[in-house]
Amino acid sequence: MTIQVGDRIPQAQFVKVTEEGPEQIDSESYFAGRKIALFSVPGAFTPTCSAKHLPGFVEKADEIKAKGIDEIACTAVNDAFVMGAWGKAQGVEGKVTMLADGNGAFAKALGLEMDGTGFGMGLRGKRFSMVVNDGTVEQLNVEAPGQFEVSSAEYLLGQL
Repeated sequence: MTIQVGDRIPQAQFVKVTEEGPEQIDSESYFAGRKIALFSVPGAFTPTCSAKHLPGFVEKADEIKAKGIDEIACTAVNDAFVMGAWGKAQGVEGKVTMLADGNGAFAKALGLEMDGTGFGMGLRGKRFSMVVNDGTVEQLNVEAPGQFEVSSAEYLLGQL
């Protein structure tokens, strides 16, 4: 079943690369007591994700946070080292937190997984954005396959 507005974020583990190495992040504690703008991309270093999706959130980070968002996070079914390298290459420092969903457990728990095996990508997460307030989904924008419209930073900013 696909997550809906009003649902609680499911229990899952992310991994974030820090200067001390990989850090396990529990979804329940991560989203507790904060308002998070979370977006998901099918893959780090992929064309639309690198040219538009992540850069849009980096560019609009201050405007989004000014609307009451405590943190902006990006997730993808990639390992933490790839997410860390992609974030570094995209200049996300202080703007977007990179959360690896290495095995796709979070995407699957949300019901937002996609099969990218036809493109040699295996199982991935769909492209989406959401606003999570204290663990509850307030906004949810899931893209149609191959589209990039409703999950952009600009679209989410208009919802805040």
